[in-house]
This record gives sequence, C-alpha cells and structure tokens, in this order.
Amino acid sequence: MSNDETRDLPDACPVSRREFMRITLSGSLVAGMTPGLSGAAIQTVAGDAYPVVDVAPLDAIKEAAPVAFTYPDKNSPAVLLRLRQPAPGGVGPNGTLVAYSGLCTHKGCPVAWRPERNLLICPCHWSSFDPAKAGQMVIGQGSEALPQIALRVSGSMVQAVGVTGLIYGRETNIL
Repeated sequence: MSNDETRDLPDACPVSRREFMRITLSGSLVAGMTPGLSGAAIQTVAGDAYPVVDVAPLDAIKEAAPVAFTYPDKNSPAVLLRLRQPAPGGVGPNGTLVAYSGLCTHKGCPVAWRPERNLLICPCHWSSFDPAKAGQMVIGQGSEALPQIALRVSGSMVQAVGVTGLIYGRETNIL
C-alpha cells in the first residue's frame, strides 16, 4: 500500500504503529524488570483455590483396587490408585499412591481402571492412560495426559490438595 492509499483509510486507531510498538515494548520491559510479580499472584490464587479433601485412610488403599472420589468438586469424578512401583507425583509408602481425573481428555467419558493392563481406559473410544507415567496417554484419541490430582498424606489420611492439568470440559478447575 502506498502512502497515498493510507490517506484514504478511515482513522480507526488514533495511535500510530510506532506509538503502539513503543507502548508495548515499554510495558514488556517493566514487566520483565519486576521479578516474581506475576508468578507470586498466580501461586497465591492457585494455592488458595483448591480445597483439601480427605480421600481415604492410607491403610485402606489396596493395590489394584481403585478408590473413587470427587475432586475438586462434586462434579469432578476422580480415581485414587496404589501402584506396584513409584510414580511421578506419587505419595505415601514408596511414592506409589496417585490420583487422576476420571474424565477422558478426548470427549469426557469416564475412564476405568483395568488392573490386568495397568491402565486407565476410556470405554467410549479406547483412549488408554498410564498412571505410572503421570497419566500419559498410551494410545487413543485423548488430547493430552489425564489431569493428575495432587495428593498428600496427613497422619493416616490421604488427601487431595490440587490438580495439575485442566479437567475435561472446563475453562478452570475451580468452578
């Protein structure tokens, strides 16, 4: 477009391209020179947002016997598992306790634990997720790993304390 053609355009934006770039770069520099400002806000919001929920007594959780619960609210099915080996994000004795959202990342169908395959499998389209590998999808049409429920052991109780990843069908995990 030539300079003559730009004169015929309506004045839609009162800020020139040069002024826009100066403002944008100045803002970026200020944000970059303020260490931890945005990170602290995110940590505070995320830290305060998730409830602490008792899931099951530690001694009641048996290997290959899933414990169904809901987290972070009543509309979010989840499953707690005791695996044979330690897993990423695992807690408890030897780091073998893990929990995941019970909703497949493909279409939100409920996943089910299949102990003979050591996988969480969606019956709708057969997406399969490995709880020993942070809920990673092994095969299927799921779009990503299952969201992992952060756990802790408090005394003799296993508690859910947060979620890593976005639960299917949500814009945020906390409604």
